[in-house]
Amino acid sequence: MLLHAARSCLARAAAPQLSPLARSLFRPSLQQPLLRISAPEPRAASLLFVRNLASQAKMDRATAVGTTPNVGMRKYKPTHNGLRHRFIVDKRTLWPGRPVKSLTERIVSRGGRCRVTGQITIRGREARKHRQLYRKVDFHRTRQDPAVVKRFEYDPNRSAFIALIEYESDEALSYILAPQGLKVGDTVQSGDEVPYAPGNAMPLAVIPDGTLLHNIELIRGMGGKMVRSAGTSAKLQSKEARYALLKLQSNEIRKVKINCLATIGQVSNSNHHNRVLGKAGASRWIGRRPKVRGVAMNAVDHPMGGGEGRSSGGGPSRSPWGWYTKGIRTRKKMQPSSKLIVRRRNHDKLGLSNINRGRGSW
Repeated sequence: MLLHAARSCLARAAAPQLSPLARSLFRPSLQQPLLRISAPEPRAASLLFVRNLASQAKMDRATAVGTTPNVGMRKYKPTHNGLRHRFIVDKRTLWPGRPVKSLTERIVSRGGRCRVTGQITIRGREARKHRQLYRKVDFHRTRQDPAVVKRFEYDPNRSAFIALIEYESDEALSYILAPQGLKVGDTVQSGDEVPYAPGNAMPLAVIPDGTLLHNIELIRGMGGKMVRSAGTSAKLQSKEARYALLKLQSNEIRKVKINCLATIGQVSNSNHHNRVLGKAGASRWIGRRPKVRGVAMNAVDHPMGGGEGRSSGGGPSRSPWGWYTKGIRTRKKMQPSSKLIVRRRNHDKLGLSNINRGRGSW
């Protein structure tokens, strides 16, 4: 009412000084403009205020000292069939806002197609339904000055969570893989004489045996290449003159040079493999197209297709191009890195010898 009265008084005071064209925009009765600027409804304003308070509370919880990325699971109330079986990782302790703009860049999704011809190169893929930004994660860990963990964030380009760190010397920001046991407010560092704590990076030569590692380099200075997925870790078994023996998540035992960097701890989000998307649309969100079994196709479309009624294919499982898909060895015989593998992941299944002589048959 006060706003309405103020507008009426302003219109009456300004009407004599206006031109006839401008005066025609005012109503004759109250001499006020036909175009009203409506004030926000009290209920809408209160809802907006409550929403802002909730967002601020989430941000405060994500940046509070001692916060860790929650690895629990979240079950939804089945208000509709799409949520009845949905079972995902709880992300309520992660940062709810946008990532740091300077640490992101545009990513173009090819949808499993060739960038030149547009032909399908990976079956069952499509472009994701949501726009994404690539987070520039530091896999090299070359800076040796200490940094403080500010918060944990969700990364749509990988299964693990990432941590935003701020270096104490120049307040520069960076992203690293978030290991389990790391908390907001902790200090992480890289170097030869840093403590053995989750998130610290150091050469394999100074790490004690039996330590769980992740983000392991294969060549010094090239950045971490192995053990970067959610919940994974490698165990340092022993060290020799030039190499260290690592037992990977797949039970493969591999040699890595002792001067390569590795990060202490296990990668976060260990419950990633337990998630259930709950509906077909959720698979399409992440770029997965439906799969059709070969035995359900026609004979002209697949080697296992055709036949009267429901047939099993009439032979061993094969790909659409006739390759056998079960039991055949797919590793290159003359792979240069074969001499660094002490024990293959499928060692017993292939019936290999216990001594790697560096030959191509290994």
